[in-house]
Amino acid sequence: MIVWINGTFGAGKSSTARELVDLIPNSTLYDPELTGGGLRRLLPAKRLAEVEDYQDLPIWRRLVVDTAAALLAEVGGVLVVPMTLLRQEYRDEIFGGLAARRIDVRHVLLAPEETILRQRIDGRAEYDDPEVDARVREWCHRHLPSYRAALDWLAADAYTLDTSALTVAEAARAVADAVRADRITPCGIVQTPEPTGETLAAGVLLFDEQGRFLLVDPTYKPGWEFPGGVVEPGEPPARAGMREVAEEIGLELDAVPRLLLVDWERPKPPGYGGLRLLFDGGTLRTADAERLRLPGAELRDWRFVTEEEAAELLPPVRYRRLHWALRARERGTVLNLEAGDPVG
Repeated sequence: MIVWINGTFGAGKSSTARELVDLIPNSTLYDPELTGGGLRRLLPAKRLAEVEDYQDLPIWRRLVVDTAAALLAEVGGVLVVPMTLLRQEYRDEIFGGLAARRIDVRHVLLAPEETILRQRIDGRAEYDDPEVDARVREWCHRHLPSYRAALDWLAADAYTLDTSALTVAEAARAVADAVRADRITPCGIVQTPEPTGETLAAGVLLFDEQGRFLLVDPTYKPGWEFPGGVVEPGEPPARAGMREVAEEIGLELDAVPRLLLVDWERPKPPGYGGLRLLFDGGTLRTADAERLRLPGAELRDWRFVTEEEAAELLPPVRYRRLHWALRARERGTVLNLEAGDPVG
């Protein structure tokens, strides 16, 4: 289990987490700031200059998941992780990656009143260098608007603790009590376990009456996707696509969808690749489209888009797959692709 201590910069996450590991038996502290510091030594200066915050680096988000999972495998027990996450898509990606490893995340938000928070930020003096302390205080103040903008989803997702009148020790005890009493429920983000070899996945293209097709926005990984998922052992691929459509958006397809293409996805460590099938699920009537629903833990959003709009939403490999699936639909044929390019 992971107890993730969230909150804006200056909310007291690190000091609370240090107290917390003394209150929760068999717990270990992991600060992802260390991972960010390591990347400053590993990545070229040019790459680092492209981002303002190391959280914007995909490698940081992957390493946080990998490091947390490796630590738990090594020491077991509870991992206490103090880290600010104000972008929902980053929270989704990290917590989804942990869910893929079957690791429960208990999400805690330290939320003092803003006036108290500002006072605490202004009183911070962690370094012996006044200029460094001033830059840290300025950084914390600069991120308060982002924190306020994120409060809606944070409050809905996390166990919120108002620490306005609490000392660090009192806040840690309150979190420990909530963990022991099981008042902090596991984060609801779900994801299938990470594959151990090549996988077979089935996606379904569903069209509206204007000829646009449906894309969904998963909570557990970046980028939009077609409805669909991994084919279970012994399951017919087309039926797997139908099952995923029903599970993801609540729509029962009347007929088995027609195959549009088969694409072999090249292994790209740490991914294993495998076969990706796209099926034509046909045109949805307006009434059917209005009945679409989302399971909040798995999908964040859905929309019907044109091919041009999809280019801005899909990762390149999925967009190439989509492009050729639409050509196959126009021609009434089935295409065989390797890494997004037709062959044969």
